[in-house]
Amino acid sequence: MIIKLRKFLIFGSKGDIDQFFLLAQQEGFLEFIGLSHKSILEMPEDGRKLVSAIKLAKHHIIHPKEAPSEEPLVLADKILILQKRKEALAEEERLLEGELSRVLVFGDFSREDIELIQKEGKRVIQFFCAKNDLAEQLTLPFDLIFIGHEYDLDYFVTINKEKVQHPKLAEILIERTAKEIRDRLLALREEFAQIDVDIRAYCNGLAILQDGLSTYLNDYHLNLAKHAASSPLGDAIFAIEAWVPVNRVADLVKIVEDLSVTYEEVAVTPSDLMPTCIENRGITQAGEDLIHIYDTPSAQDKDPSAWVLFFFSLFFAIIISDAGYGLIFLIITLILKWKLSPEAGESMKRFANLSLILALTTIAWGCATASFFGIEIGPNNPVRKSSFIHYLAQKKADYHIARQDDVYQSYVKAFPAVANAKDGHDFLVKTEYLKEGKTKYKALEDFYLNALLEISLIVGILHLSTSILRSTFRNPAALGWIFFMIGGYIYFPFYLDITTIANFLHIIPKGAISEMVGLFCLGFGPFLVLIISLIEGKRWMALHELTNGVQVFSDVLSYLRLYALALAGIVMAETMNDTLGIELGFIGTLLVIGIGHAMNISMSVMSATIHGLRLNFLEWYRYSFEGGGRLFNPLRLYK
Repeated sequence: MIIKLRKFLIFGSKGDIDQFFLLAQQEGFLEFIGLSHKSILEMPEDGRKLVSAIKLAKHHIIHPKEAPSEEPLVLADKILILQKRKEALAEEERLLEGELSRVLVFGDFSREDIELIQKEGKRVIQFFCAKNDLAEQLTLPFDLIFIGHEYDLDYFVTINKEKVQHPKLAEILIERTAKEIRDRLLALREEFAQIDVDIRAYCNGLAILQDGLSTYLNDYHLNLAKHAASSPLGDAIFAIEAWVPVNRVADLVKIVEDLSVTYEEVAVTPSDLMPTCIENRGITQAGEDLIHIYDTPSAQDKDPSAWVLFFFSLFFAIIISDAGYGLIFLIITLILKWKLSPEAGESMKRFANLSLILALTTIAWGCATASFFGIEIGPNNPVRKSSFIHYLAQKKADYHIARQDDVYQSYVKAFPAVANAKDGHDFLVKTEYLKEGKTKYKALEDFYLNALLEISLIVGILHLSTSILRSTFRNPAALGWIFFMIGGYIYFPFYLDITTIANFLHIIPKGAISEMVGLFCLGFGPFLVLIISLIEGKRWMALHELTNGVQVFSDVLSYLRLYALALAGIVMAETMNDTLGIELGFIGTLLVIGIGHAMNISMSVMSATIHGLRLNFLEWYRYSFEGGGRLFNPLRLYK
């Protein structure tokens, strides 16, 4: 939940400033607002060293039991010095390899031999190179001796009495021979490997570095808070403003009761950017992690953590739509929770809890839709008969049998045995047909997919309605769009002569009543929007409010992605089972099906995550979320 904040002016004796801020840091519920215009204190050099060392250490596998017994700063210095030397060696290696590529074409010679020849023979030996195409175009001097071709360069040697220059040829100065460069490269790589071993050993002290950084950060933030306090009467008193959660005001009294410090509540001005204080307990903390992916609620928002968690889990389950996949998620999650060490971070523990919620929700929805690894389950199977989706299909079949409408007649024409169906279940069974040697049930397939599509729309209407209801006091005119969505759900199926879940469950009778109720809600919704907008004094903008009906309509249709993505996953799973690997033998079939399901799981998880969050962050947030907030960041101890 979002905790309201109050703004206080805190002032007192300068002699108690250190004790006050120390107590405030220990309690951790005061976010101070700087009154002075002093420059911000820079992070101490020691703190920056520790941060850099920690970043390096996190790139290595850590063995805490092999941690060195060093002070944090000493350890950080050693890591950074070694890392700097390692980078220097890497740069030297790059230069040496380039140098080697230039001299290697001239062969393995000795500089001493070259110097002896030049001295005794009184000759000058020079090395040149030229572009290959350039060498072909020019008439080369007679004293150039062709050595070889490497990449797009031709290499030459000259032996003359005096040093010469050849236009358009580049002279190569060889300071080291190929052998000398290779020897240096070997020594360099040995030193590089040893440094890498030393860095890995020092990086095992990651926990030492983190503890040291916590100490430095605590001191830094304490000094930063004191630095922000003003001194209106010289060195006599200090003053500073602070945001305090309403449920912690009593704790402020305890902090100052033994000090020469007091406080007064001050008004919040329009220019104040009030931070957002969010406090959640239990599983709703996982929902809080989700909402921070997109944006931070403003201080005026209602905390959407629990709502986003619930609907994201539901959307995730609907898109996956397979209890078998959910079981795999559950096994992976349980292994993850088992492997998590007690020292694991809170964020990792919350992620494990979120994974557990998603796995259980997916299993529950998969059981409700009788889907397990895409395996086709017949209508007489107890698993299918006990599923919610089969219950809806059976109820729909009962409805058509009782009315003997055009839907019923179409199935009787295609499957004459349906005319003798005793009940809805018998109706579904008697639409049996063969496809590629497999028994299928036409009515069961049709009613199943129709129910999934309609459930997606119903979920969308409920989801958007909860968002509108949450913002009733801020935007009461939006209540009209709830009537508009309900009216659309009732009227359009009547207009298209479609039987809905509300019809065959006898919630809303099909016929003239559906038409009347649907048209009334479709008209009353925009009318209510217009009237409330006029009452609010929006005048001509009230007409603009009516254009939101297009947005509401498109938002509802956006939830069809739940049906589309679920159907895609179901078809993919069935394809893996029915088509792939038919002529590959037993092991080949298992391999292909396994890889196929693994790919389907990967794509389904990505789709469920992206679109499950999208429906919350775009469609749902549109009506009840202001956003643009800044998280409450009190002075506190880092551990």
